Amino acid sequence: MQPVNFLMNILWLILGGFWMGIGWYLAGILMAITIIGLPWTRACFVLGNLSFWPFGKEVVDRRHVSGEDIGTGALGLVGNIIWFVLAGVWLAIGHLLAAVANFITIIGIPFALQHLKLAALALAPIGKTVVDKPY
Repeated sequence: MQPVNFLMNILWLILGGFWMGIGWYLAGILMAITIIGLPWTRACFVLGNLSFWPFGKEVVDRRHVSGEDIGTGALGLVGNIIWFVLAGVWLAIGHLLAAVANFITIIGIPFALQHLKLAALALAPIGKTVVDKPY
């Protein structure tokens, strides 16, 4: 990891990333407890890790990495609709609130942009994967 990404990730944790990562993990735990939410549990933990340490990573369509699978087709769309109702909208609101709080300061603008990316991802995470950014 580049030193700039490391520094940005440390600042990110202080400026809202820690709490949003906890939110993603709580959503994953709730999904696992409900049994019917098990298909979304893994996505919650993967994106929770991204919420803790986002700089140096990017989110791409899973079909570009591993090809077509059950989450990248029609069932993935249905899964994203169910996800949106159960947890996606709440996580997106959390990220939007954190983005607004970060936009207030000049140093917080890059972190606000990360929160906005994660808010968009929170609305439809099925069929996505996290990869390291190529440099």
